[in-house]
Amino acid sequence: MGHTYVEVRLRNPSLRRLEDVKLLVDTGSTYTWISKNVLGRLEIKSKGIRRFKTIDGRLLERDIGETMVECMGETATTTVVFAEESDAQVLGVHALEGLGLEVDPITKELRKAEALLAI
Repeated sequence: MGHTYVEVRLRNPSLRRLEDVKLLVDTGSTYTWISKNVLGRLEIKSKGIRRFKTIDGRLLERDIGETMVECMGETATTTVVFAEESDAQVLGVHALEGLGLEVDPITKELRKAEALLAI
């Protein structure tokens, strides 16, 4: 089983700052995890701390914030986690749904969703 990576552009619209990053698409992660160094350069501010449970059952606490994310011609505001150096940088489900994107189950490539789920 292969991994799906995608290039995304992160943007702080109020400061007109942007940064391009390559992220692993992770449909098992609720939020997008971005290096706190990258978020620092974009001057993204923490809006609080959340607890996260890892796949191996550990509990982590990380700062979260919001930023604009652009991918495949789509743009959305999404919640981002301030990732530590030991954390993976991933594009999570919240951002994928906001962008209207999905992973093709056969090719494992990212594609625009035909339609979003309702009700």
